[in-house]
Amino acid sequence: MLKAFLRGIEPEILKGMKSYSLDLRERVVRAVRQGKNRQEVAITFGISLSTLKRWLILDKQGTLAPQPRPGLPPLLGSEAHPLLEAQLCAHPDATLQEHAALWEQNQGQELSRATMARAILRLDYTHKKSQ
Repeated sequence: MLKAFLRGIEPEILKGMKSYSLDLRERVVRAVRQGKNRQEVAITFGISLSTLKRWLILDKQGTLAPQPRPGLPPLLGSEAHPLLEAQLCAHPDATLQEHAALWEQNQGQELSRATMARAILRLDYTHKKSQ
């Protein structure tokens, strides 16, 4: 079922959105302070009006810097990527469940199918099915 869900979805979409840069936030707020219309500023910088309003509130509170993302860090961090990539190359036809079981057997860390799928997506790993 997970494979059917993931099929056809761009990996960039699944990785989530990135925060807007501090520089952009400062330029947007500066434009509003200079008296420009909020709607025009939002269109000019390609952001939503609600984002602009949120940045103005944050500016009044003293910081425009992006906040850290909520939630736990990934179970398989970047230090595990070489090991996972080696496992994927060694077992190209294994299912997500089989990869999770192999990971537990070799690394001693139990992972769900979903966690394994997210880790593989972070690698941008693709493979061609064997005939």
